[in-house]
Amino acid sequence: MYGQNVIAGDRGLEALYQLKIIPNHVVGDFDSVSPEILEFYKKQPKIIFHTFNSEKDNTDTDIALKLAIQMKSSEITILGALGKRMDHALANIHILKDALEANIPCQIIDGYNRIYLINAEKTLEKDKVYGKYISLIPLTSTVEGLTLKGFKYPLNRYNLPIGTSLGISNEIIEDIAHIEMEKGILIVIESKD
Repeated sequence: MYGQNVIAGDRGLEALYQLKIIPNHVVGDFDSVSPEILEFYKKQPKIIFHTFNSEKDNTDTDIALKLAIQMKSSEITILGALGKRMDHALANIHILKDALEANIPCQIIDGYNRIYLINAEKTLEKDKVYGKYISLIPLTSTVEGLTLKGFKYPLNRYNLPIGTSLGISNEIIEDIAHIEMEKGILIVIESKD
């Protein structure tokens, strides 16, 4: 991980401990990491701890993302953001908007999904996507003028409203696929079974 900053959020320390990774920064209220693992990392030199009260306004993932943006990261990958709690998973997808607004490529990755936001044209290469399925879900009330080329289910200047399942489980059928839009923000989910 040379040349990269690793920011751990609270319980994320447990995953890093298993992988024998030493982060540069640790953020959180430390209410969900085991005391033994927390103590191990507190003894490591050069780790910067950012401690917050448990009754804070932001989740640990949100704080970690804001720190990565503040550090002017060139790109951000978030791991462990889709766990068991749907409320946290949805919030973690929504906070990607902060990175989008800062013009920093940001993605959430787990064993089955790569999730990111777009508000402009995007080209996808069939042999480089994370999985077979591409789902497009509006984050804004409507994504206007949505055009899909190279997909099994194409669209031409379609206004895709929030609250529809029309954009779920599309597939790329050409070597290159294009997503174009006039206005709005899309959640893009590249998925595999």
